[in-house]
Amino acid sequence: MSSSVVIGAQWGDEGKGKIIDILSENSDYIIRYQGGNNAGHTVVIDGESFILHLIPSGILHKGKTCIIGNGVVVNPAALIEEIEKLSARGIRVEKNLLISEQAHIIFPYHWKMDELREIAKGRKKIGTTKRGIGPCYTDKVSRCGIRMADLLDVNIFSKKLKANLKEKNAILRNVYGFKGYSFNAIYKQYMNYREKIKGYIKDTTLIINKALDKNKRVLFEGAQGTMLDVDFGTYPYVTSSNSTAGGACTGSGVGPSRIGKVTGVVKAYTTRVGEGPFPTEFSDKLMNIIRHKGKEFGATTGRPRRCGWFDTLIVKHAVMVSGITEIVVTKLDVLDGLEKIKICTGYKYKGKSCKAFPANIEMLFNVKPQYEELPGWMSDTSGIQSFNKLPRNAVRYLKRLSDLVGAKISMVSVGSERKQTLKL
Repeated sequence: MSSSVVIGAQWGDEGKGKIIDILSENSDYIIRYQGGNNAGHTVVIDGESFILHLIPSGILHKGKTCIIGNGVVVNPAALIEEIEKLSARGIRVEKNLLISEQAHIIFPYHWKMDELREIAKGRKKIGTTKRGIGPCYTDKVSRCGIRMADLLDVNIFSKKLKANLKEKNAILRNVYGFKGYSFNAIYKQYMNYREKIKGYIKDTTLIINKALDKNKRVLFEGAQGTMLDVDFGTYPYVTSSNSTAGGACTGSGVGPSRIGKVTGVVKAYTTRVGEGPFPTEFSDKLMNIIRHKGKEFGATTGRPRRCGWFDTLIVKHAVMVSGITEIVVTKLDVLDGLEKIKICTGYKYKGKSCKAFPANIEMLFNVKPQYEELPGWMSDTSGIQSFNKLPRNAVRYLKRLSDLVGAKISMVSVGSERKQTLKL
């Protein structure tokens, strides 16, 4: 099978951007299939950092076809800015980037509703990035969304925008006390965007399936992580799309029989951004050490990430719901200076053992993690070039993770650079 999916197997921010960049070298097509510009993939090449929010990481390789699939919600302003920034750095995207004509478009009223809903929730806020992602997906499911195909037809676009503004302005004024938006202003703004991106908009479902027919190598790229999946994550503290491997089918238009292997990316520890349960979260002292050593600040928002010990329950859950066939472990080097390293092997709730990931959110807030402790390796791994050169205790730690989650390890990352990657 010439296709594969790369997903995050924790709460996102596992280092997928780097791994997708590496795998893109041997791929012909790279497809982003869900999320929006609330995600950020960071790739470091010879000390130079590239942060991508909508465009697949494969764009950094010449001659690759990169596709923003139908499952992605697109903010045209953010996309145009990303294209212009890449162009300014010598990376041309004109011939290598395609956008699905079925992808939904984010509008200013989506951002505002996202922001005002979060404010209204107060202490019960979810912790969204306030970029309008959720409200755009809401319109998609409510069957009133506006798609890229609509943007190409000015008459259809005008009618749909008027209908949406009538409803959205009424909600904004009557529920949140916000004045609303002008049709003329938004119409003019998006017609300007149309001129800049219309050449990228294609029937990408047909393009992808024809590529698979020709046995081209196709890589599907997820955003966020499994535990943020709207169905299988820590609901409601999740994103608004399916970040599991199944989302690759619905978010690009290929059948499940056309998906080959599934690679799950995990950190050697665990992080999450925003609100929600996090059973293995560190104490403040260790949190500060790991956060700064691992540079755990969001690529999209700059928000500090919460950090904790590796949780095998959430990764086993990810392996199960996505059919993960192999895992990549990133940021092993961040643990280099620890004398003892813990692995969460289960939870206890009200004195009873819990060996599987629970759906009950209140339960997750109150479980007590059960740990297995291993000795650290207390040496620098960032310069190591091959897996068999890793310290014995580092190898022991990795093997234990593999055994506990039920998936083999295919790569280990010991730094942010492409070359700091050990292939097994």
